[in-house]
This record gives sequence, structure tokens and C-alpha cells, in this order.
Amino acid sequence: MIVGQLALVVAAAFAGAAIYVSFCEHPARLQLDDRARLTQWKPAYKRGTAMQAPLALIGTLLGLIAWWQSGNPLWLAGSVALITPWPFTLLFIKPTNDRLVATDLAQAGPASRALIEKWGRLHAVRTALGVFATVLFFAASLS
Repeated sequence: MIVGQLALVVAAAFAGAAIYVSFCEHPARLQLDDRARLTQWKPAYKRGTAMQAPLALIGTLLGLIAWWQSGNPLWLAGSVALITPWPFTLLFIKPTNDRLVATDLAQAGPASRALIEKWGRLHAVRTALGVFATVLFFAASLS
């Protein structure tokens, strides 16, 4: 089923991007001084949102189509896992994002560092959900 394979590819792209941020970009960002850290986070956040939000939506829709076509509940479970970062982001990450976006670079310091550290912990949840969705889609594609 081609639509299911496309769902798997999109979920894997979402998970891969999230893994890169959690294990490469974010730890490197934490090595910067406060102003540079905030300076780097702001455009990275905008670009990451522009990439990951559509991937989650497209992968979810493809997974739902695969579920509808096959009746396999793993496609539905993967779709739920892949769309869950949207409400999680709106409820838990967005307040941190909003505070960081509103922080002037001249005000970067311990408070902005703490927010960026918190953001990294919250983003790890998105990473786990993306990996979980990918595993579910992979299992569905094998059945």
C-alpha cells in the first residue's frame, strides 16, 4: 500500500529532524553564550516549525488514509502519535516559545538560558512521539 509507505517516510522525516534537533543542534546551542544561544534559537525555531508542523499533518493524513484502506489499527495509532506533537506544542511548548521570541537579545541571560533548557526537555517529548509514530507505521507496513 503506497499511501502507508508514504506515511512511514514522512513520519521518519519528522522523527529524523526531531532527533537531529534533540541530539545535535540543541546540545551545540547550549555551548554558546547567552546572547548567541538566543540568537541561534530564534531563527532555528521558525525554520523548524515551518518544516515539522507540515510533516506531522501530512504524515497523519496519510496514516489515516492507510488505516481507512486497510483497517489496520497500527496506522491509526501511528497517526495519533504523529499528530500529538501539535496539541502538545500548543499546550506546553508554545508558552516557552512565546517568552523566548519576546526576549530581546540584549536581555539574554540566565532566564533565557533556563527557558531554552526547558524548551529542549519539552522538545524531547516531540522527538519521542515522532519515533513512536515511525515505529508504529513501520510495524503496520510489515503486517
